[in-house]
Amino acid sequence: MTATEISARPRLIRLEAVKARTCLSRSTIYAYMREGRFPAPVAITERCVAWIEAEIDAWIAERIAVARRS
Repeated sequence: MTATEISARPRLIRLEAVKARTCLSRSTIYAYMREGRFPAPVAITERCVAWIEAEIDAWIAERIAVARRS
């Protein structure tokens, strides 16, 4: 497997990493998800979820773009 193939695979990140990257609290993340304003997590097990890193990065980039347009 090449480095390009490895880097192209989706990477999952847990809630603590999402909170650190977005500067949002757990309750805000889940509220935004209910409102359809934040990416939904992927179920890993019955009691464990994670987010797709690229989707979180895209959400952050969109927030930056909106702020720059204002």
